[in-house]
Amino acid sequence: MGKDKLRKFKENETFTCLVQPATSEVLGCDHPLKGRWNRDFFRNDHPLIVELGCGKGEYTVDLALRNPAFNYIGVDIKGARLWKGAKFAEENRVSNAGFLRTRIEFIESMFAPGEVSEIWITFADPQIGREKKRLTSPLFLSRYRNFLKKGGIIHLKTDSRYLHEYSKAIALQNGLDILAAATDIYGKDRDSLYGSGIMSVCGKDAVDALFQVQTFYERQYLAQGLPITYLAFTIDHEGPYISPEWDPDMWER
Repeated sequence: MGKDKLRKFKENETFTCLVQPATSEVLGCDHPLKGRWNRDFFRNDHPLIVELGCGKGEYTVDLALRNPAFNYIGVDIKGARLWKGAKFAEENRVSNAGFLRTRIEFIESMFAPGEVSEIWITFADPQIGREKKRLTSPLFLSRYRNFLKKGGIIHLKTDSRYLHEYSKAIALQNGLDILAAATDIYGKDRDSLYGSGIMSVCGKDAVDALFQVQTFYERQYLAQGLPITYLAFTIDHEGPYISPEWDPDMWER
């Protein structure tokens, strides 16, 4: 392991905005912060928004700076990546931004029923051919339902048309409420987002943030001329989620 990575890991241990649970605290049991994030971590009663696979944390931090009336938690397993966002939040006293280093498979151990208002999934691996690892699969939607409040929203922003179309298909298959679906947010679909359901639910500022807040990877994809997609839907649903009927060969790349 390189010296720079070791330095970041050591510095991570000093950040009060970063929670790094041991496996024994999340594997088959509840973490002490479950159901207590607002009381014990943020010390307020603001709505809680979680970003899964947050990478360097720039999206989490930027959203937190824009929306001080909300609490944000970026989740990733890569400590060297999380270091950047956590360091910025720590040094700049971004009190409504926190970070959690854990596997998303353990996410139910960290949040209580109804504790989270929204989930962001930004530029996740589409996991082509591995549905159970896909962050919008029936397995993961079932996990999110255990802590997302009724009417809570999942936002999916990705360069992968495969992941976008799969996620849209699973929403349709299970009768979920799709608030917005765009395959080119910086191009042909930009104006339509301001007339979509996400606009009426979250407001103009939230739609503006879609274009103005960008991840490290998003900037790279845009520089390559790749279209960026966006999907927003709720996961209120009785019973098990069903895998979608769709043609993955149309979108695999």
